[in-house]
Amino acid sequence: MMAELQAGMQRSTMFTVLLHHATASKAGMNVTDAQCVNALTLDGPQTPGRLAELMGITTGGAITAVIDRLEKAGYVKRTRDPDDRRRVIVELVPENVARFGEYFEPIARVFRERIESYTDEQIAVLLDWIRSNNAAMPGVIEQVRNLP
Repeated sequence: MMAELQAGMQRSTMFTVLLHHATASKAGMNVTDAQCVNALTLDGPQTPGRLAELMGITTGGAITAVIDRLEKAGYVKRTRDPDDRRRVIVELVPENVARFGEYFEPIARVFRERIESYTDEQIAVLLDWIRSNNAAMPGVIEQVRNLP
């Protein structure tokens, strides 16, 4: 069962990556840009440095180019931190991000259909697993980034 679960997770990850490529492409973005939108959706406004760290790209030109593209497309805006005017905060433009979110409706629909057949106890197990898996992933990503 462990081998089947591992293979299933590998396939699920593959499909998730392909889904993100498809949705980003539909929205006229690359995957890194789309994941920045995703990060801002999940965690709210962030500094360019935090977005760069999360995406694993440089804090100089690379994240600036991402934010420039997203701003030009109308997905984000730059504002000044009210507590420190030297700091820039990147935040979503909700009405434009809603258009991007429409590309995820098919997966949301399938998720709702699948989860309806599960009991509360089964959902609790899934929730426990996804919480612990998500908590481990930043460390795993860091380990992979540090491999030779």
